[in-house]
Amino acid sequence: MKPGNLADIVVFIHLLYVLFTVGGELLILLGGVFKWQWIRNMPFRIVHLAASFFVAFEVFIGMICPLTSLEYTLRTEAGQYVNTQISFIGQLIRKIIFYDFPPIFFTLLYAGFALLVILSFLFIPPRRKNRRKKQRQTKT
Repeated sequence: MKPGNLADIVVFIHLLYVLFTVGGELLILLGGVFKWQWIRNMPFRIVHLAASFFVAFEVFIGMICPLTSLEYTLRTEAGQYVNTQISFIGQLIRKIIFYDFPPIFFTLLYAGFALLVILSFLFIPPRRKNRRKKQRQTKT
């Protein structure tokens, strides 16, 4: 597969990651209000917490996102040095997930988001399935 196509796949995966972290938090908050039980699923909440904290950790240590770095490497290999040289899909996704703001903006944004994730984890806590309760229900 051509490096430009691989770069488009990487930027699409990046979009999915963003949608999972931001959309997941929105669903958790809505689920807390509307009493949706599925948002208390422990594996979902732990993966969401880890994904959110990885982004905040990257910013605090000054690390470039591995997905962004991989995409740039693939675009360079494809000879795509300018945003206008990439595919329409690549341009569209990049416009959705990348913005030109000062670095402090993103540091504060990601720190605030990480705090929101912590607070939602505490105030809308995940729950483990109670196996004993299930076993009792099946015996009766």
